[in-house]
Amino acid sequence: MTKSRYLAGKKIVPQPIPKGIKITDLVDNYFQAYNAARLREATQLFAQKMLASDVTIGMSLTGALTPAGLGGSCVVPLIKAGFVDWIVSTGANLYHDTHFAIGHSLHKGSPFVDDRVLRKEGVIRIYDILFDYEVLLSTDEFFRHLISQPEFQKEMGTAEFHYRVGRYIAARERKLGIKNASVLATAHRYAVPVYTSSPGDSSIGMNVAAMALEGYGLKLDVSRDVNETAAIVLNAKRKGGRSGVLIFGGGSPKNFMLQTEPQIQEVLGINEKGHDFFVQVTDARVDTGGLSGATPSEAVSWGKVDPNKLPDTVVAYLDSTVAMPIMTSYALAKRKPRKPKRLYEHLPALMESLKKEHKKARHRSK
Repeated sequence: MTKSRYLAGKKIVPQPIPKGIKITDLVDNYFQAYNAARLREATQLFAQKMLASDVTIGMSLTGALTPAGLGGSCVVPLIKAGFVDWIVSTGANLYHDTHFAIGHSLHKGSPFVDDRVLRKEGVIRIYDILFDYEVLLSTDEFFRHLISQPEFQKEMGTAEFHYRVGRYIAARERKLGIKNASVLATAHRYAVPVYTSSPGDSSIGMNVAAMALEGYGLKLDVSRDVNETAAIVLNAKRKGGRSGVLIFGGGSPKNFMLQTEPQIQEVLGINEKGHDFFVQVTDARVDTGGLSGATPSEAVSWGKVDPNKLPDTVVAYLDSTVAMPIMTSYALAKRKPRKPKRLYEHLPALMESLKKEHKKARHRSK
């Protein structure tokens, strides 16, 4: 009898997990089915294919990841290894990222405490993370001090804003003897552009708004962000390379990262095909119609993902706080560091290239 082609996969072997097993062996040999298997596929795709030298990797961060310590434990090592080239994050993640770098502490706690008591005692809760209300006030003061500086009295994109802020955070880290705590400080050192898709939707944006009431001149240019991110992706393709997206969570950062291709193709009229790699970790359902749960195949219909590259896409349905440490550890163990692309330093040139291609596309359409 001819064996079905559907039985060509590796056999599931229920062997005992040995003592002291490495994370690479655990993922490769014991994540055998269900979402463990999807996590294995996502981890292997990221490490084995996406980390090729010609791939430009964008990472999106949604959900309260930095308060849980994942900024310093995962995102910072990935940036330092050259495994992340540009980032789209909620403003909240970048705000909470700053707490650690300026000397504050957040604490492990219980999600089942009485929040009325916490309010009376001046304790803030993010599920099972607890910290003093003064942490917020001090971090607000830190950002307001920065926003009042002369270099911030103009209109700029969020990448420029975060790059400038990162320099101050890095200086504070050095002064306090804190190492590798901040995503923004590390992104500044490695010239990784960091964008916020909804800059008003966080405590950072709230402080920008408060300073505007006092007459300070900082304005965040979201249109520049849209075009810069499109320019980053277009540059990756035009240089004979590929574009990959590594998505933790969903929401606005996911859409902002993926909409680069519709911006290039649909709006600017430039001939392109979509991202080459798509890895997402999410707990969002598909059937509610929300972007957070939308699949890579659905993204193909929008031009966000190259239809020919659909096999190089994986969605793992689990908590990012579980997946991110595993994926980071695996990638660092399996791959040598890549040379940082330092895209922030090239943004003016990338924008000029985008303008030229858009101009040519408009001329052809007339």
